[in-house]
Amino acid sequence: MPKGSDLLVRALEDEGVERIFGIPGEENLDVVESLRTSKIELVLTRHEQAAAFMAATYGRLTGKPGVCLSTLGPGALNFTTGAAYAHLGAMPMIIITGQKGILKARQARFQIVDVIASMKPITKMSRQIVSASSIPTIVRDAFRVAMEERPGPVLLELPEDIAAEEAEAFAVPSHPIDIPVAHPRSIEHAARMILAAERPLIMLGAAASRPRATGELAGFVQRTQIPFFTTQMGKGTVAGGAHLYMGTAALSERDYVHEAIDQADLIIAIGHDTVEKPPFFMGQSGQKVLHVSYIPANVEEVYYPDAEVVGDLGPSLKLIAERVEGRLENAGALLPLRQRILDHITDRAGEDRFPVTPQRLVRDVRRVIPEDGIVCLDNGMYKIWFARNYRTYVANTLLLDNALATMGAGLPSAMMAALLYPQRRVMAVCGDGGFMMNSQELETAVRLKLNLVVLILDDSAYGMIRWKQAVDQFPDYGMTFSNPDFVLYAKAYGATGHRVEAVDDLVPTLDRAFAAGGVHLVAVPIDYSENTRVLVDELSEKVRDLTPAA
Repeated sequence: MPKGSDLLVRALEDEGVERIFGIPGEENLDVVESLRTSKIELVLTRHEQAAAFMAATYGRLTGKPGVCLSTLGPGALNFTTGAAYAHLGAMPMIIITGQKGILKARQARFQIVDVIASMKPITKMSRQIVSASSIPTIVRDAFRVAMEERPGPVLLELPEDIAAEEAEAFAVPSHPIDIPVAHPRSIEHAARMILAAERPLIMLGAAASRPRATGELAGFVQRTQIPFFTTQMGKGTVAGGAHLYMGTAALSERDYVHEAIDQADLIIAIGHDTVEKPPFFMGQSGQKVLHVSYIPANVEEVYYPDAEVVGDLGPSLKLIAERVEGRLENAGALLPLRQRILDHITDRAGEDRFPVTPQRLVRDVRRVIPEDGIVCLDNGMYKIWFARNYRTYVANTLLLDNALATMGAGLPSAMMAALLYPQRRVMAVCGDGGFMMNSQELETAVRLKLNLVVLILDDSAYGMIRWKQAVDQFPDYGMTFSNPDFVLYAKAYGATGHRVEAVDDLVPTLDRAFAAGGVHLVAVPIDYSENTRVLVDELSEKVRDLTPAA
């Protein structure tokens, strides 16, 4: 008879799993043996956190759960950041952890942590498997829960004696589940609100970037001809080069895109998820908000919609568009603001000083990345600049985390993208601080023979916090460090290292790295003095100019 581990692997195969990411331990050895003779590839990483980031990114890019594996105790707890990353970011993922035997306790409490309780707040479901015969049913349920709206991580703990237990069990087949379309009454109410608006504006949020939704969202924008902006995680859902694109809300207020937001009398918030840092604060300009998403809105101090359309995004928006198409005389009322907004955002993008400025950096990266190329950001000051300045033309081609906003995810997420799309150009953009948190995964990337360029922004500091420290007028303290020689560091892992020493060298260096193939590290110094000039001084001056004199 098959063992529990055989039933687990067979159930994963039935769900279409091709790879499992992680680091097995003693308690997983039966699972490892079952994987050895299966169709599933075990991708060994150098830290469990990286495995979780890779599995979560698989879920984000495909809409199907990625799977990661660890042992008990310390290994399982190393998944917590990745679980929170997937939970806040709505990425479907299955986490499988080991445990000591539960039928006997021959090692007492050695290495035992209550992983189920630890993971409950940051997963959709956490469950220990106590019978081998139940494994196919539990696995099917786990995948179903992980993929249901709102998607997220599910933890399954498999004790070693249950993994070794022989049992008979029948596979539970999967079947497609269609999300209901919104109620006709809410469709009609939404259409009336849009028809009555004098200055409508569309906002595309994180849930709009689900792989299942993006095509129909573009259709809604084109049929209504209403201008749109995006949240950070909504970038790419409609081509950023479209003539209706007004910008991205990289900040919560005062930025140039907020000129359109403040003047709008109706914001159609499509797929907004309040786990994102607020793209605007409600209650300041009196505009109404129509929430359109898979699930009802989370009412927050800064977000409390006037009406909601809850259901499958694409079909629901199609029904609304049918009711308003060709009838919106005021659809483009805010478009005259567009060019001014975009001109301000791209100001000084061609500046040739060195170290490179953020505006120039974003422009140069855009030049070497094709429309379908993927840029994966770690978390740091540059994330605001990429969200604000980087134009996206295809959904899920700028992967950033504006939910948990954790450091250390940039390299593993880019590795996953490179595994999924080996023919596309894939780049990780990391600060030196975030890169070093999971830099050991360079060995994994080289071993997997990935084509990947890692761009390291070198300022020898935790730059975002150091900048905020200065803005808040605290003394400069506790944020600086020394870096290794990144060229030699890359070489030590079998990758190729480059150091950019002039602003005009960045684009040709990146192009050469992509052309050569393999794993490349490109280190470039960055000048963050623009943070204060643009994001503090310039925007403060803009607010003063717009404030009427007493």
